[in-house]
Amino acid sequence: MAEHSILVVEDEHTLRRLLEYRLSKLYDVRTAANGEEALEQIAENIPDLIISDIMMPKMDGFALQSAVQSQHETKAIPFIFLTAKADEQSRLKGMRTGVDDYITKPFDIEQLLIRVQRLLERTKMFQTQLDAKIGQDFSQRLMPKSLPQVPNYSVFFHNNPREHGGGDLFDWMEAAPGTYFLTIGDVMGKGLQAKFYAFSFLGYVRSTIHAMLRTTQSPAEIMTRVNHVLMDDPPMQETFASLLLVRWEPEAHRLTYANAGHCRPLLITPDGPEIVEYSDMILGLDRNAEFKDTEVELPADSALIAYTDGLTEQVLQSGQIAGEQGIVDASMRAYGRDAPIDAMLDDVLNRSEEDEFGDDILVLWLQREPLEIDWFSPFAADVK
Repeated sequence: MAEHSILVVEDEHTLRRLLEYRLSKLYDVRTAANGEEALEQIAENIPDLIISDIMMPKMDGFALQSAVQSQHETKAIPFIFLTAKADEQSRLKGMRTGVDDYITKPFDIEQLLIRVQRLLERTKMFQTQLDAKIGQDFSQRLMPKSLPQVPNYSVFFHNNPREHGGGDLFDWMEAAPGTYFLTIGDVMGKGLQAKFYAFSFLGYVRSTIHAMLRTTQSPAEIMTRVNHVLMDDPPMQETFASLLLVRWEPEAHRLTYANAGHCRPLLITPDGPEIVEYSDMILGLDRNAEFKDTEVELPADSALIAYTDGLTEQVLQSGQIAGEQGIVDASMRAYGRDAPIDAMLDDVLNRSEEDEFGDDILVLWLQREPLEIDWFSPFAADVK
């Protein structure tokens, strides 16, 4: 199936058939014999480009172009006049109406094909740039502008959406003095649609956390409610998302989390690395899905690393994806560095097939600092 569709509007039968024959080798082509028929065709399916004669019965090309321009949904369709009206007055009239090209008969069919191709390429480039700008705007709104500032802890964060990006999201809030909720998720899909749903989904998560904090601080109970809201809202019923919801209590050095099918976090302690194992079903699949709170202690000089699947799915020089073990290895080599996420990502890229990541990358590195010991005190184990 052709990538682009073209509507040819021409009252002269032989020329209409010739244009249909040549253009249909590259594009999906429909035809109309006058402006009225063209508007009927456009109402059924909006084309990517219109080539129209000017002098036609019932509705001429100027009237057709004016009608197309008057509708919001068709206003941006590239429009070419292909006409015998070679006088300057008609040409100027056509150009003033905002037509993209004005070609007079007789014409070279190869030149017409080149102009059509250039117009479609320009339109696609404009659309790509517009999508990228909207995608970047969504990406910025899906990420916080600051990170928690907590004594004896360092919080590192990295987010790099690729092109339009997907549905990665991160958020945090201080639910009560000294108690934080961290949210890392990935709404399934790519491009602007995933961004839009991720934006809506994050709104659900925020509002649910705020509403439920009056009665519970259990990540599992909040996760259950988010799942219900997701499945009960018709516009979001086909949305699936993985989500890691963490309650962080720094003074107790305790993390309590519920994991709805998200990448399993990595815990690095002085004893070595460990995958934080437990995970439940992703959100949006089953209204009766159950979620469980799991508690993790964060010893001194340890780190919790959470991320999205763009990291584990990076293809290495071996042809294999990095996977969990690849992230464990890279994190261990980055552990103790001043900028551990940068060091970890550089490590993965140095072993990758390509010199850039193939998907969105989002990483949170929560580092508890080592104990400070006063060697001149008789109470050498005092913690500051």
